[in-house]
Amino acid sequence: MRILAVADTESEYIWDHFDASRFEGVDLIISCGDIKSQYLSFLTTMIKAPLFYVHGNHDTGYATNPPEGCDSIEDRLVEYKGLRIVGLGGSIKYNDHPYHSVPPWQYTEKQMARRIRRLERKIWIKKGFDILVTHAPAYGISDDKDLCHTGFQCFVPFLDKYRPRLMIHGHMHRKYGKAPRSIVYNDTLVVDAFGYYLLDI
Repeated sequence: MRILAVADTESEYIWDHFDASRFEGVDLIISCGDIKSQYLSFLTTMIKAPLFYVHGNHDTGYATNPPEGCDSIEDRLVEYKGLRIVGLGGSIKYNDHPYHSVPPWQYTEKQMARRIRRLERKIWIKKGFDILVTHAPAYGISDDKDLCHTGFQCFVPFLDKYRPRLMIHGHMHRKYGKAPRSIVYNDTLVVDAFGYYLLDI
């Protein structure tokens, strides 16, 4: 299966100069957050593939203007063409969000660990999962040292326990061009989806 992963910034190459031939064979689009809803709707329309998304810490606008034609996989396990996909968006809590009428998409470690526990029964029934889609990275694997970009510690035992084939995240902007696109952690390929990236699984 060919996947187009996107996160954090809209590609001018795609949006302003769309070339359908570049995305032939794409079966699924995955957004890891902090992307304009109009851009996601554009992608699923032009590429004609389903689009699954989780929220980034800046996606508060989705509350009133969600991406049309796209499916949120927040706190869900979904199956697509035989792949079991888990979605857990948001970042570590780093400030007090000024707007109380919309979700801030920031979580403490305890809150994120609770979200994982709520998924455990579904994961057990499906005998694991293949792809973990998040906005924030896992602690100590592909995160940074500042509070905003610290990864979730609870993601690490989650990966250790289920060993999915793939984890796709955003939030890091590839540390502004200085970080690798992907690394391998145990049996899991961990991919930073900043901008856009095509991968096969």
